[in-house]
Amino acid sequence: MPAQPSVPAALLDIISTPLLTTSEQGEVNWCNQAARQLGRLLGADPGSLPFGAATPDGPPVDVHRPAADGTTRHLRVSCRRLPAEPADGRQPIGEPPTSAGPTAGSPAVTPLLYEFTDVTEQSAAQRRADDYAWRLNHIEELARVGTWEWHLPTDQVVWSPTLKAMIGLAADTHLDYPTYRSMVHPDDVELIEAELDRAIQEATPFTYTHRMYLSGGAQMRILRCFGEVFTDDSGRPLRMLGTAHDITEFRQVQDELAYLAAHDPLTGLPNRRALTARMSDLTAGGNGSTTALLLLDIDNFKDINDLRGHTVGDEVLRLLARLLTEHLPAEAVLGRLGGDEFAVLLPGCDADRALAIGAGLCDLVARTPLAVRGEPLRVTLSIGAAPLDTADDHTLLLAHADLALYQAKGEGRNRARLFAPEQQEVAAQRVHVVSRVRRALETGQLQLDAQPIIDLPDERVHSYELLMRVRDEQVRQIGPGEFLPALERGDMIYELDRWVVETATQALASSRTAGAELRLDVNISSRSLEDPSFGDWVVGTLAGAGVPATQLGLEITETTAIANLDAARRLASTLTSAGCRFSLDDFGAGYGSFVYLKHLPFNTVKIAGEFVRQADHGGSDPILIDAVVRAAHGLGMRTVAEHIDRPELVPVLRDLGVDRGQGYHLGRPEPLRTLMERTVTRNGSSANVPCAIPHS
Repeated sequence: MPAQPSVPAALLDIISTPLLTTSEQGEVNWCNQAARQLGRLLGADPGSLPFGAATPDGPPVDVHRPAADGTTRHLRVSCRRLPAEPADGRQPIGEPPTSAGPTAGSPAVTPLLYEFTDVTEQSAAQRRADDYAWRLNHIEELARVGTWEWHLPTDQVVWSPTLKAMIGLAADTHLDYPTYRSMVHPDDVELIEAELDRAIQEATPFTYTHRMYLSGGAQMRILRCFGEVFTDDSGRPLRMLGTAHDITEFRQVQDELAYLAAHDPLTGLPNRRALTARMSDLTAGGNGSTTALLLLDIDNFKDINDLRGHTVGDEVLRLLARLLTEHLPAEAVLGRLGGDEFAVLLPGCDADRALAIGAGLCDLVARTPLAVRGEPLRVTLSIGAAPLDTADDHTLLLAHADLALYQAKGEGRNRARLFAPEQQEVAAQRVHVVSRVRRALETGQLQLDAQPIIDLPDERVHSYELLMRVRDEQVRQIGPGEFLPALERGDMIYELDRWVVETATQALASSRTAGAELRLDVNISSRSLEDPSFGDWVVGTLAGAGVPATQLGLEITETTAIANLDAARRLASTLTSAGCRFSLDDFGAGYGSFVYLKHLPFNTVKIAGEFVRQADHGGSDPILIDAVVRAAHGLGMRTVAEHIDRPELVPVLRDLGVDRGQGYHLGRPEPLRTLMERTVTRNGSSANVPCAIPHS
């Protein structure tokens, strides 16, 4: 280094930018004060500065080096060639000196000037900016939110990479507003631009939802947009910042929930909620006087589910919904209330026309087989019709149609019936009866009577049939024939059947404690017959009380067994396998078909009183009784003749081979409590005590 640089070199020495010159061979021949300070900062002499990274007259190069204080410094190094030094040794003005001036006659030397810029803070700031941009981009991706910024003075829009990806574009794709606008659904463009114009004019936040085709136009998404307008101090809008949320899946779920809220998922028809809302509108508007409602129910639909499976049942519901839709008037509203029950709302339809439409639907369905899994399946409908002018609101309208439907089913099904005021009176009486039985059950006024069943050959009591009686304070008494049909329309019949079985089981357990071996028979309803858990519950109840199953018998009527053949077979198998007796009651009162005797494991057939009452007068009754006895005995079953109310019938029935008898002549019903008191008092087996049959 020269001891005393020239004046220009001295000026270079005091500037803050580190400078360093070298020969073309890389030999350092000069550096300024700032370069020496940089060397000390890096813990090295100026000759060790990373000047070699830069190319002469090339672009600046960024390098980083560890500092003496343990930090890392980021440097930007540039290099340029200086004018060659003259051969006569004169120093160019403003150029740093060489270490030793050139000698006369030596070739010209071209020094290299290196400039160092400490960009540590700028690099850190850039890293922070890059990191912020990275986090923002990934947050947008995670939240499925894209952003855009519109610089209003220049009319330039910048779209975030996430927003571009949301609409099917690569992050580096150039996107301008006309292109973006062309991807928006045409019906939504005017809405967007109107909202943005309003926001700019008022300098207020904005929001809108629009549809947008992805790049290529094959798929459409739904975007929910929010944003704000930013102004200068004078209130002039400068820029808009907006976000776009992809709510396609959310909107699909929302639309599906809205659809399901008003439609039946199986058939696609309006559901109960939608139908009742429509009926409410009609009644509230006061213009529904010529509106009618049809309530449709598939006859014996449970048999389809039980015999063919619920999949077939669902297909029947779908096919029936399609058939009805095709043949109803255009203004009609068909809906599904639930299960196998449909409803048709008929605006502008009076009662007579509604009944005619209902009858036509019954005929249509009855003669149109439904193609289920390639096989024709025929079903029938029962329909109740009610005009809106008979009801104050939709609840009452449904109740009226349900009463008419109940009448249609009671008259044999496959028909339509119109609501009449007297049906409501019948319903009110039915509700009163049910309430009365409920109260009697809760207060102990519902009691059981026991009527003996007698072995006709030896005149001994075989068992007792338990009969329900309501003994309350009301003058008019009601019997099972009156209240059981009413109870079978609701769920109380389940409770009643189980109460009877539990009471009978308790009586049998008490008789065993007293040393007696009573046998009791109870009747069960069709509803309990359909309950798949009922048989196991009966067997479990007997076992829990320590009562042999052979002491309890259950009876179902012939009509009940025929209407629920599979359920009857299932219950009979459960009970007889455990040892219980199972009887077919009132045989002959219905179809009297021996087919059911063949396929059901009954122990006993009870011959309906219709054939018994006049059996001693000849005619066809003895012939029919004889046929039943022969068939039953051939199948290993016993027979019981019901309603023996005269002594003359006993020898005739005995001669016909009837095993047992029951009726007022053989023994009137008495309270079960009385029977139990007598049994306990005797402390013996009342089932083996002779019971003399009165004779004329």
